[in-house]
Amino acid sequence: MSVLKRVQQWATFARIWHIYDATWQNPFHSAEVLKRYLMGMHKPIYHPMNDCGDHIIVINSADIALRGDEWKKRTYFHHTGYPGGATWTLAWELHSKDPTMILKKAVYNSMDGNLQRRYTMERLHIFPDANVPNNLLVNVTNQIRQLRQKPKRLDHYTEEEVKTCPKIIDYPNDYIVK
Repeated sequence: MSVLKRVQQWATFARIWHIYDATWQNPFHSAEVLKRYLMGMHKPIYHPMNDCGDHIIVINSADIALRGDEWKKRTYFHHTGYPGGATWTLAWELHSKDPTMILKKAVYNSMDGNLQRRYTMERLHIFPDANVPNNLLVNVTNQIRQLRQKPKRLDHYTEEEVKTCPKIIDYPNDYIVK
């Protein structure tokens, strides 16, 4: 076997470390993308019973975005296993308690039917901010592209950009803001 073929084979079977920025991303759409890398579906050697997935580091999970009023209406169910141990928690409450849990549950649910998903989830490392331990960052060799671009904040626009932006309405001089 030539050296080139040996390197190609090693790269195919190796576990690669990816990084993903979850800022302003929908966790349910992101879960579908992350599932492909966690299960190894992007590799040519993928088989449902083959454990060939990669590691993923997700940063800024505290800054995820849900559509419309899903923060108020989406509920998460948990049961302790004891009688009367059922609880339903709203998304905003769960996110304020643990900013990594919504994304973690979304990825776990996206792998429905995968018999190895409990062990596959061990390769998902979620952090609420950009503070990642250096021993994990050393391994990262790839970045997963965000599904939608992060919007630019209004205070980050220059004066010229604000002045050239067309106005929708001109308020009268005697307009009072309450």
